[in-house]
Amino acid sequence: HFLRYQDDSGAKVLLLLGEVGGMDEYDLVEAVKSGRITKPIIAWCVGTCASCFATEVQFGHAGAQARGDMETAAAKNKAMKEAGFHVPDSFDKLPEMISKVYAQLVEEGVIVETPEGETPQVPMDYTWAKKLGMVRKPANFISSIADDRGEELKYCGVTISDVFAQEMGIGGVLSLLWFRRQLPPSCTKFIEMILCVTADHGPAVSGAHNTIVTARAGKDLVSALCSGLLTIGPRFGGALDDAAKMFAGAHDSGISPKDFIEKMKKTNQ
Repeated sequence: HFLRYQDDSGAKVLLLLGEVGGMDEYDLVEAVKSGRITKPIIAWCVGTCASCFATEVQFGHAGAQARGDMETAAAKNKAMKEAGFHVPDSFDKLPEMISKVYAQLVEEGVIVETPEGETPQVPMDYTWAKKLGMVRKPANFISSIADDRGEELKYCGVTISDVFAQEMGIGGVLSLLWFRRQLPPSCTKFIEMILCVTADHGPAVSGAHNTIVTARAGKDLVSALCSGLLTIGPRFGGALDDAAKMFAGAHDSGISPKDFIEKMKKTNQ
């Protein structure tokens, strides 16, 4: 994704929010050092508080955890700062850093600010208008995508009754609110599929989603399954590779299944 934003002329500055565990941040450091990425990067790796605890700490729903000194948040922040990233001294200084870099890019002419559109005229206050006998209906909420004025709610100009009459569903409503237009059924169906897959925010989400995307791209069944299974690694909570190594080691050592299970329990594995 960072390479895409690097190649996108519309992106002027990149923002990274990492976490403890894994080595992905170091790949980005190498990309900067090699000159593949030249745009300014504001970065912070969360989890620096892990050093305050006497025992190892896991973060996130997938159990993000440093497995070595290089995978700690402090080490990653240090490496990124040495590579030229804009890294604040602490997480609470991140907004200040973003503002500082943005202002600098504006001053240098890298970012050209565009004026905001005209604010819609706000109707007369309901309480005042009611005293004057001009209105009977309470004030309504109005935005660029929704409008409460009139007899019924509108999403991007489409009345709520038409939303139900045309059976647009969740995908159709999101297309009106997010994309500000009515997308074709194939797109709205895909939006609903994403919501179904990601409803359980657990370790298998990424694998299932990748499998579906690969299958819809026209790939064969084996390729689709592989794209999902290979996604489930230690960073997503699946740990297939580590589990396979443990089972293989137990088999080669000749230990009985019962003793192997008891051993794993005692070592909290």
